[in-house]
Amino acid sequence: MKNVLVIDDSSSVRKWLGRMFKDLGFTVYESEDGKKALDQVTEIEEWSLFLVDWNMPVMNGLEFIKNVRKIEKFASVPLMMITTENEMSKIVIALEAGADEYIMKPFEKNVLVDKLKILGIEY
Repeated sequence: MKNVLVIDDSSSVRKWLGRMFKDLGFTVYESEDGKKALDQVTEIEEWSLFLVDWNMPVMNGLEFIKNVRKIEKFASVPLMMITTENEMSKIVIALEAGADEYIMKPFEKNVLVDKLKILGIEY
């Protein structure tokens, strides 16, 4: 099963991304902040991808990445940062923290598909 966790504080963004992933055959789970997402990751046995926004309340995306990478079981799950943060220094920080890919909002579905191919995620 292909499970993706979409973590974003905007419900409209979660729905938009969720539709894209459902169209690609994924089962989509949603969370509105990194803390809730961190609690949620243990509820599913296998994840195909974590999709995380940078700027969120309670626990931001960067903190989520650092924390989820400490959990051995999920340390190698592909993780994509999706955000409006476009400074090269921020991209480097996210990648160094454990993100595998980085997409700047807004973007088209074909950009997401290209990133999935880069990560070797089949759909």
